[in-house]
Amino acid sequence: MKIFGIGVDIIENKRFKKLLNNKTFINRICSSKEYRVLRKKRNKVLFLSKRFSAKEAFVKSLGSGFRDNLCFSDISILNDKKGKPYFSFNQKVRNLLKKKYKLNKFKAHLSLSDEKKHSISYVILQKLK
Repeated sequence: MKIFGIGVDIIENKRFKKLLNNKTFINRICSSKEYRVLRKKRNKVLFLSKRFSAKEAFVKSLGSGFRDNLCFSDISILNDKKGKPYFSFNQKVRNLLKKKYKLNKFKAHLSLSDEKKHSISYVILQKLK
């Protein structure tokens, strides 16, 4: 396995409790796919904090942060039928990874975890042949 980058981020969940009523913030953080899921969630704070953390960990795995016109809403974190989280990237992200980072084929591995006070995300960005 050729590792391109690793990223980790930890969030204090209570920060997001105050932001739940801020539509501008939620629209900036959530993709349209995530927003549809968020509306149905009982614990919106944990949902939001884990997504924020995962997106921060992803850009850390690139080593660039949110630069080159990259936005939180360009990245989606969804769950498969068994609940495993995975990334879904829009075409803007895919083009950036291909052009700037020479990542034509890649896999972004994601692990999320939370406790009452904190959420943490870990990303391994793998370059595929």
